[in-house]
Amino acid sequence: MQVTIQPGKVSGIIQANASKSAMQRACAAALLKEGITIIHNPGISNDDKAALDIIQKLGATITYNGNGTIAIKSAGVDPINTTINCGESGLSIRMFTPIASLSDKKISITGEGSLVTRPMDFFDEVMPMVGVNCSSENGKLPLQIQGPLQPSDITIDGSLSSQFLTGLLMAYGAAPSSKVEHAENKPITITVTNLKSKPYIDLTLEIMKAFGLNVPENRNYKEFVFSNSTHIMLPDSSDATHHSPLTTHHSRLTTHDYTVEGDWSGAAFLLVAGAVAGSVTVNGIFNTSRQADKKIVDAILDAGADVEVTATSVKVSKQQLRAFVFDATDCPDLFPPLVALAANCDGVTRIHGLKRLKHKESDRGLTLQEEFSKLGIRIDLEEDIMLVYGKSHIKLLNQTLNSHHDHRIAMAGVIAALNADFEIHIRHAEAINKSYPDFYRHMQQLGVQVETK
Repeated sequence: MQVTIQPGKVSGIIQANASKSAMQRACAAALLKEGITIIHNPGISNDDKAALDIIQKLGATITYNGNGTIAIKSAGVDPINTTINCGESGLSIRMFTPIASLSDKKISITGEGSLVTRPMDFFDEVMPMVGVNCSSENGKLPLQIQGPLQPSDITIDGSLSSQFLTGLLMAYGAAPSSKVEHAENKPITITVTNLKSKPYIDLTLEIMKAFGLNVPENRNYKEFVFSNSTHIMLPDSSDATHHSPLTTHHSRLTTHDYTVEGDWSGAAFLLVAGAVAGSVTVNGIFNTSRQADKKIVDAILDAGADVEVTATSVKVSKQQLRAFVFDATDCPDLFPPLVALAANCDGVTRIHGLKRLKHKESDRGLTLQEEFSKLGIRIDLEEDIMLVYGKSHIKLLNQTLNSHHDHRIAMAGVIAALNADFEIHIRHAEAINKSYPDFYRHMQQLGVQVETK
């Protein structure tokens, strides 16, 4: 699919799409927690659909209710299919591999698109440490695993992605209580070195707690200590927070509700649109969220836009924009909207965390450099820093951008086009369906002329 974007101002209010980070984790937790979970505000992205498909193959049953909710019934991991397909979801492959390993069945784990080129050496190295037979195709998909996973003291490298740790934490947290302590009743510890994206681990632990899984003691993100004493029962409805509202009905152990919060990753593009081309309010994103990408507000403030923040919304309005400095090491998914913002700022913006971009849907550092050069924007890549040479008006050198089948590159191109001097076309624009299927419709609601063909 190709979209054509006409430059212009934006104005309006958008309800944020559901967070796929929260939705996918909630799917995993619903599988692991015996009983029925009612998911409110479920996500509809391709990654969300992949997670729902996976948990069905791992034993859950799903009912789509007429009121827009989803009911997930589970008795724990009990695979009904020997192959699970994670689509193009990096979180799904990294989270569900340890979870699937709780079973003693032999399971093949596959993926599609860029996922088949991403490194999976982590599993080859770590899964045997927890009693799981694991093999890959020279460090790539498909994976062949056979458990059951046996929680034990291990040390892992967290520098590539925190998502590997998320999967282990959930698997450990759902293992039988007799498995999370040594025979001599000593706790079991996952030790982590060089952990990146710590806020996403906060989100994982928060959702584990909401679903009553065994939540480890977090010792400064270096050690995660499991014991029977850390087991958390489901909270009363009065204890639930607005961004993780798990409440229970009838039997506290069998039926509960979970509402998926709004997505800061998708909202970041809308907020940047307000900063560079008008005024945008995004509702349904929570100031207390654990999502790392809420830091976009800091960057927009540093760039000089007007920002109004409430407990559940953010409004951004355009002002004269200036270059800024931002560390995206813990929130690498912000690089595309940050580049779209920096392209519209006077001066040279420095964004740290470049090394986190290599193994995304594309090599995003190189992709952003290539595509924004077509807009007359110079980008330099230096070790772990990206330098963006911005300007107040974008001059097109090439009318056609390529998403490289990367959802965030497609969205960044749309935002950059708002201040261009001519319409632009974006090839492979359907890539947005991975995370934000409503993006083009939302941009149209803000007044942007978007044509698809």
